[in-house]
Amino acid sequence: MGRNVEIKARISDATDVSRRAAALSGSQGRRIDQQDTFFPCRKGRLKLRAFTDGSGQLIFYDRPDVRGPKTSEFSLAPTSDAESLCDVLGQALGVRAVVRKVRRLYLVGQTRVHIDQVEGLGEFLELEVVLDEGQTESEGAAIAAQLMEWLAVDETQLVHGAYVDLIESAHQSDEQLDNASASGKL
Repeated sequence: MGRNVEIKARISDATDVSRRAAALSGSQGRRIDQQDTFFPCRKGRLKLRAFTDGSGQLIFYDRPDVRGPKTSEFSLAPTSDAESLCDVLGQALGVRAVVRKVRRLYLVGQTRVHIDQVEGLGEFLELEVVLDEGQTESEGAAIAAQLMEWLAVDETQLVHGAYVDLIESAHQSDEQLDNASASGKL
């Protein structure tokens, strides 16, 4: 099982953050189109990440839902047929939600810097400091804090939870507005 320290922040200027990330990584990054299908599970989160070439990764991860740096434990299983696996998992477990995003990935040392355009949510920065064997969570958090500073992202921009949680929250708010409107309470 792998471990990383993560942060997620809402950003207003993805172009500026991307420029800074490119300078830190010495590259223009790599574009990755992703569709994450989340399935219900007792603890943590289970998702199938599908790529445009038909491949994918079944990912289980568990982490606290807090705004700041958090340690995530995860397991990955690659697949060459994401669509069929998604169908089988959906039949067996049901589908919780689907998150579609365009990600620009930059590698900065041991950190995966993601600039994400998430359908229905907007633009985000996600840092994943991949912890080496024996490396502490506080060391990973310090690396994430330094990168936030270099990328001009402050703690007020940090978000709680995962994209799937934000999407579900947005849908619940929309449903509440629809129900209030239908009942004449607006």
